[in-house]
Amino acid sequence: MKFLRKTFIILASLVGTACTPLVNRPGQAVQAPYLGWSHFTAADGAVLPVRSWIPQGMPIKAVLVALHGFNDYSFFFTAPGEYLSQKGFACYAYDQRGFGNAPGRGLWAGMDAYADDLKTITSLLRLRYPGVPLYVLGESMGGAIAIVTMTSVNPPEVDGLILSAPAVWGRSTMPWYQRALLETMAHAAPWLRLTGSGLKIMASDNIDMLRKLGRDPLFIKATRVDAMYGLTNLMDAALDSAGQLKIPTLVLYGEHDQLIPREPVSQMLKKMPGPPQTRVAYYANGYHMLLRDLQAAQPLGDIAAWIENPEAPLPSDSDRHVALGLAQTR
Repeated sequence: MKFLRKTFIILASLVGTACTPLVNRPGQAVQAPYLGWSHFTAADGAVLPVRSWIPQGMPIKAVLVALHGFNDYSFFFTAPGEYLSQKGFACYAYDQRGFGNAPGRGLWAGMDAYADDLKTITSLLRLRYPGVPLYVLGESMGGAIAIVTMTSVNPPEVDGLILSAPAVWGRSTMPWYQRALLETMAHAAPWLRLTGSGLKIMASDNIDMLRKLGRDPLFIKATRVDAMYGLTNLMDAALDSAGQLKIPTLVLYGEHDQLIPREPVSQMLKKMPGPPQTRVAYYANGYHMLLRDLQAAQPLGDIAAWIENPEAPLPSDSDRHVALGLAQTR
């Protein structure tokens, strides 16, 4: 709160110099998209790094495309990918535009760009693995991108959706002063970079993992205000369109999530179809980075079990202990 007040006071003097939030949109199509083993080349020629974890010595049960969260990159899926590949799932994760080693580092590329990239890579994976079920897993921002993509015109052919702590904290669930501050900053100083230091937010109980992220040069620590503005627009759209999802969906959420509040997640679930199409797993000891928490084996085991049998009870029993605030009303 003190951080927000100080920032608002500083930026109030800049209102007179209005700016426009930058959106680093893709260029025109110049080639056919291509998926290699270490990169994905989009139609505009942008090269997005890809990491993959492929089962060895066993049939492939399903293919997963994993979308990282805000300021993160494809490395986030290393431990989950290793775990799931040992269970027979081929896993792919890529650096989205503006993040990791993808082009335009630190710049927001726009919802359409992120959705188009997801549509393209899923279609290429369908060609690589004909007849194999394909799922999209989105963590935080990645979850919001998955929702927006799957509810867009001509969504990709996907068998199911996994949303881990989906970023659906839209403006309708933000305090007025946060909305006012964001609007002021985005149009007065969109180039300003903020670190969020001092907010004392704990994203996971895996302290060793968090320390490594702090030393990782590819993990963005100082964020442009216009990128935050773009993320908020995305979260608005994801919350608004979640009720239009028409495919089996597993939603994962941790009680100790300090980044995505419970209220917007609850609102999202009230809009979505009820079970069996939508399943909810609530982890009493979980944080925002559920798939990298100390107890990550629980949600990862639930993901594997749900893909194999979407109507059976989850191994962790977390679907039977959904908090009242997250209960669906439909």
